[in-house]
Amino acid sequence: MLEEELYYALALQRVKGIGDVIAKKLISYCGSPKNVFKEKKQILEKINGIGSFTIKHLFDKENLIEAEKELKYLQKNEIETNYFLDDNYPNKLKHCIDAPILIFKKGNIEFDERPLISIVGTRKITSYGRSFCEKLIEEIKEFNPIIVSGFAYGVDICAHKAAIKNNLQTIGVLAHGFEKMYPKSHIKYVNQVCENGGFITDFWHSDSLIRENFLKRNRIVAGISEATIIIESAEKGGSLVTADIANSYNRDVFAVPGRSFDTYSKGCNDLIKRNKAAILTSANDLIEMLNWELEKPSTAPIQKQLFIELNEEEQLVYGFLNKNGKQLLDVIAVNCELKIHKISTLLFNLEMKGVVKPLPGKLFEAI
Repeated sequence: MLEEELYYALALQRVKGIGDVIAKKLISYCGSPKNVFKEKKQILEKINGIGSFTIKHLFDKENLIEAEKELKYLQKNEIETNYFLDDNYPNKLKHCIDAPILIFKKGNIEFDERPLISIVGTRKITSYGRSFCEKLIEEIKEFNPIIVSGFAYGVDICAHKAAIKNNLQTIGVLAHGFEKMYPKSHIKYVNQVCENGGFITDFWHSDSLIRENFLKRNRIVAGISEATIIIESAEKGGSLVTADIANSYNRDVFAVPGRSFDTYSKGCNDLIKRNKAAILTSANDLIEMLNWELEKPSTAPIQKQLFIELNEEEQLVYGFLNKNGKQLLDVIAVNCELKIHKISTLLFNLEMKGVVKPLPGKLFEAI
């Protein structure tokens, strides 16, 4: 992203009363963050869902002044920035309507084709929870997943440390900017995490560390991954919020069951009971549900079918998936301009013909 566009994107991110959803709508209409600030106020007010109250603070000069300060901080501290329309922005997060327009990145993070798994839970992890977390990560290391968590006490730091121990990349999603680190007791792990992955946040370096930020952070933890795992949780807690957000994003959610009278199993048990999470008793549950498969050497050559007959609508759907990769059912329907029930039938037919396969989270992929 060019420095000038980053400057205006930062300014837009700072406007009071404009969140990520509205910011994306403005950028979509105007073409770029810079154009938002160059457009006439009367034009912006007429955009569906905007209005004068929404853009009340858009043209405050303080937004640009603060953006310039933040830009200098990012450059001085060599902090990488990912813009939501750029190729280097996390792919899963792109599909979340309220994902940040900018995320700031520090370390050696590589968003590639490896699966991303979020592991969260109580800050008061028990020996049972710690043992399960460590064993789970050890048993899935052969699939080389990226382990995501919130760098907090308990389950979070346990997941990060287990990932590092097993030579897996790990990402800490922070509820604050890079000027500070919370909790202070975890500063000793910062270099290890950066060497084996790194940290991301959508908060500026000067943002205050307040409770609301932790809840806001959870949308990134849930949205960046293909699945969220709750190791342990009381009846209420931030990890349950993360589970709800993951469900709203059509992501897979797993919960580790425990004894009914254990305080930090009640939240997980409730998720399972209410069908808000699949039960997770071992690594095999995760591997099977997510359809992970290790590549095995072929014992005999496979002859592909060279000619498969597809009708016009099947060809339309297959062509879209072949060009765009894994896609949600709703996204396929919108882009192919077909109704959901019609798309469902076509996808089933394509699956039977061996050219499309279903994936967890209501995703489909061309073979």
